Amino acid sequence: MSTSLPTSFRQAFSTNLLTLTKFRDLLKKIKRNRPNENLDLLRHAYQFSAHYHMSQVRLSGELYLTHPLEVAHILADLRMDVSTIATALLHDVVEDTSVTVDELREKFGEEIAHLVEGVTKISRLNFTTREQRQADNVRKMLLAMVDDLRVILVKLADRLHNMRTLQYLPPEKQKLIAQETLELYAPLAHRMGMGKIRGELEDLAFAYIDPIAYQEIEGEVEAKRRASEDFLKEVSSTIDEKLKENAIQAAVDWRIKRLYSIYQKMKRQRSEMNQVYDLLAVRIITESVNDCYAALGVIHHLWPPIPGRIKDFIAMPRPNLYQSLHTTVIGSNGQPFEVQIRTKEMHRTAEEGIAAHWKYKEGGPSSPADEKSMAWLRQLIEWQQELSDPAEFLSALKIDLYPDEVYTFTPKGKVIVLPRDGTTVDFAYAIHTEVGNTCTGARVNGKLVPLRHRLRSGDIAEIVTQKGSHPSRDWLAFVKSSRARNKIKHWITTNEKANAIELGKKLLEKESRRFHVAWKKVPADDLLKAAHSLGWPKADELYCAVGFGKISPRQVLAKIFPENVHEDVPEKRSLAKTFSEALGISKDGAIQVKGYGNMLVYRARCCEPIRGEEIVGYITRGKGVAVHSKTCPNVQSLLYEVERRIEVEWASGEEAYAVQLAIRTKDRPGLLKELTAAISEKTNIRKIETKVGSGGDATIALTLDIEDKKHLERLITAMRKIQGVRDVERIHKAPPSKSAPSL
Repeated sequence: MSTSLPTSFRQAFSTNLLTLTKFRDLLKKIKRNRPNENLDLLRHAYQFSAHYHMSQVRLSGELYLTHPLEVAHILADLRMDVSTIATALLHDVVEDTSVTVDELREKFGEEIAHLVEGVTKISRLNFTTREQRQADNVRKMLLAMVDDLRVILVKLADRLHNMRTLQYLPPEKQKLIAQETLELYAPLAHRMGMGKIRGELEDLAFAYIDPIAYQEIEGEVEAKRRASEDFLKEVSSTIDEKLKENAIQAAVDWRIKRLYSIYQKMKRQRSEMNQVYDLLAVRIITESVNDCYAALGVIHHLWPPIPGRIKDFIAMPRPNLYQSLHTTVIGSNGQPFEVQIRTKEMHRTAEEGIAAHWKYKEGGPSSPADEKSMAWLRQLIEWQQELSDPAEFLSALKIDLYPDEVYTFTPKGKVIVLPRDGTTVDFAYAIHTEVGNTCTGARVNGKLVPLRHRLRSGDIAEIVTQKGSHPSRDWLAFVKSSRARNKIKHWITTNEKANAIELGKKLLEKESRRFHVAWKKVPADDLLKAAHSLGWPKADELYCAVGFGKISPRQVLAKIFPENVHEDVPEKRSLAKTFSEALGISKDGAIQVKGYGNMLVYRARCCEPIRGEEIVGYITRGKGVAVHSKTCPNVQSLLYEVERRIEVEWASGEEAYAVQLAIRTKDRPGLLKELTAAISEKTNIRKIETKVGSGGDATIALTLDIEDKKHLERLITAMRKIQGVRDVERIHKAPPSKSAPSL
């Protein structure tokens, strides 16, 4: 006698055979990796997900259910627990179906509901800009990590599968998602020590961010692949034989460096692929730490090491727990290659990162090592608490997650980890805020050095302080750590605000004398009413606005003494014109301040933004509104005072901007002819200069008339397609000298 299954059960299993097969494979994988796990939770989660995603189809044409299944497989490969994998199966039901978090809580318990809620990408708050949405999502992600690491593991697995299927999205979305992956998710995976996932995310994103460079590097690697693999097999065989002769138990493997890593190194060093010393690498996995050092001796006996290329990350692990010995040696045929030596446990940590260490019990993580592994994250969040601006938060986050660090020491031997190119000021703030605020110099390895001195791994630094000293705005131009940057900004903002209040009072007193009114006798209530009518909550805020030039003293006086003082609009225009002529600044008609007409606006000389670029305005003292591109390096140094920012936008109209470009290429006959032909059809060439260096390398400097950002991008794409062209870079003018009027 047969009985029919409940409707919901039949619907959940009415998906195609492929998803059922994937789920069965998932169960087999979990049984193999974690044989003691109870799989009933996963069966329930699969049925629930299948039911609610039943009618949904991805852009690839596959059933939507394939996505949570693939995410679950990625996590199963990391040997995660069933709660994490169940979360992967359910991670989109709240976002993409009618299911609520309360329903999940009722059916699967508090733990699963909490994890799914942490991963859900829907924001219930209304944000006005994409940058704010992104910053808030990152904040949530970081906070969720401190609360439960599994949230970010599911998020990374979700992003990895989405990147693997990115080809089905429209081109504009592909680039946006790839950029976000490269800027946030790949560095986050690195910081967590998940090298395998980070590498795949970077390569997948690279293919969409710069497809031309990706194809060129891929072509070069593939052209050399056969010879490279034969060389690595021969080297691995030699190492294996010598290790056995020395009674060292180890497994020997090899790899060719990932494409994005090659691209980054070539770009950073401005070198060719044959100058990337770790393009080819051999990995030795030993049984013990002693065997690691013994194997290093064997390698150096076989091949001569390159000086300065030996790194001991076993004695001094990276902050993301990575441990390994690295050395670069020269093979018998002159081919350099890297050798990485580590134990089995170190190798698993290198591949899977924190996921390899995290133990889940009833009370969550309890190991001291686990707590140490998350210390960097708690510190990062503590540093971000002072920041209310999303652009600053994201910029600081990217610095904190930057993959390269330097390891320095205090005179007492304490290790201080700084970002690459970190200075003695960064070192001072890493020790203590007060040390940073009062530092006047430093001794590095016993020698006096300036504050902008860049530290290198192994340096011993001692900070010289002086009571009464304070941070300088100039420090913002060279510090690298977000902690130092935030502390300097905080001190300057506080100090500048106090100065602005004093300046505002003096300006109001001076202006009141012109109209023969008694400013000092103004009642506090009248002053507060004037502040409120002009949009400022307190009298000090009003003084500050006057001091920063946001409003004129006459506007304030007109509110308090309307019978004596009137705002004279024509005079204000004349004053703006006088300022611009005196300072040699022309008003840029292509840009306007939102909500205000007739304000002096000009493009900043450091970045000279062009139409189509995102821009931000900054009220300067006596120079009007300086407009910067949001990507300008000076933005983070200058735009930290919220009260001096102002919204600006591109006005209607058409005009050409002079843009300077530098083209790095290989010199060859006919190159300049091809280049000018490709450009002259699309724009006017104002100036062109060429310089040929040694080895046939050439640099071409161009000044072109550019209409907008898209026009510039089309030109750069056309130039990069020309044979021999390696790189095309926009050149900005040098920032003004210190003798220029201060902001």
